[in-house]
Amino acid sequence: MKKPGYPLTKNPFLSDDLREGINVLKSKQLTLSNKTKEIENYFGKKLKIKYSTMVNSGSSANLLAFQTLINPYRKKRLKPNDEVLVPTLSWPTSFWPIIQSNLKPVFVDCDKKNLNIDIKDLKKKITKKTKCLILVHVLGHCANMDEIMKIVRKNKLILIEDTCESIGSKFKKKYLGTFGDFSSFSFYTSHQISGGEGGMITCKDPEDYQILRTLRSHGWVREIKDRNTAFKYKKNNYLDEKFTFCNSGFNLRPTEVSSAIALSQLKKLDKIKKIRSYNYQKIKQTLENDATCSKYFYFLEKNRFISECWLSFPIILKNNINKRSLLKRLYKNGVETRPIISGDFSQQPALKKYNIKKQKLYKNADYIHKYGFYIGLYSEKISNKDLRNLKNSFIKSLT
Repeated sequence: MKKPGYPLTKNPFLSDDLREGINVLKSKQLTLSNKTKEIENYFGKKLKIKYSTMVNSGSSANLLAFQTLINPYRKKRLKPNDEVLVPTLSWPTSFWPIIQSNLKPVFVDCDKKNLNIDIKDLKKKITKKTKCLILVHVLGHCANMDEIMKIVRKNKLILIEDTCESIGSKFKKKYLGTFGDFSSFSFYTSHQISGGEGGMITCKDPEDYQILRTLRSHGWVREIKDRNTAFKYKKNNYLDEKFTFCNSGFNLRPTEVSSAIALSQLKKLDKIKKIRSYNYQKIKQTLENDATCSKYFYFLEKNRFISECWLSFPIILKNNINKRSLLKRLYKNGVETRPIISGDFSQQPALKKYNIKKQKLYKNADYIHKYGFYIGLYSEKISNKDLRNLKNSFIKSLT
């Protein structure tokens, strides 16, 4: 099959990124070691957040956040069936860790103007059983974080920020991922910063941090620095300290290769953000200024308080166009597309299989599900030729 002229992603790795990975391979130290510690330290300093833990994916980061919240070592842990608010426009691994942690998900609709959580619907969904909110920052954009934090504080909610699509974005000069009690980030290949795979989970509480570290690696005590806090256990003279397990656990560690490549890219975050912002504005101007495209499309509203590090370029259709037919024509004309996140997740068939009942139709998320999609946005400057070709592909597909 012929590759599209405008694909969703391009190879994100520069020679110096790959060189860092090759150096790790040459060292023969491929499992968690110094490069992972280096990126954890750099990440924390860059975002000005105290506790950062590298994992093998952003999905694992979300899982660890919820598993920490129910862990018996946590003083204020969540109980079975405590309610967690989750955006309907979300990814499977923003949703399923709630179920996997024996908690109850409650869907919240999205705001059609910015794709993020609908604040009015959020307020309506809070009950006495609501204990946590997982906020998904969509494609580099976000909701009004001032309003969100007022709601969180007023209702004493635990806030998890899923920042997997939005590393580098800021609200009022403060990085997304630094507002919540926990935050997840992804270094998947198609994201702004990539290690091929990999992710980061951050938190603000030192005891949560210790729980996270044990859960990441089998539940063993190796990485616990202060064992006189939450982790008090009776010493056993017959147990090897290196193989003492004080907690339940997973194996969610990254490889040193992923850590090295992601670190190389992370050091270029400001430059990458600038290029992606330039590309976003150029594509928007090109499509908005064309009579055919502007007739059928609308784009996200600009918020002067948000400085986006865009993941991709979202488009919402007007006038009830048949999206499926349009996307087929676009692909035929060289433009690759995909749904915004996974569309309205409440409509995914897996929920029926697990007996998770949909409370209602989520009007805005349903509209985005039917009429929203996105195209690629790269970390290299888009050329005038690519802009012309992209516009012509859209016009050809629409007429």
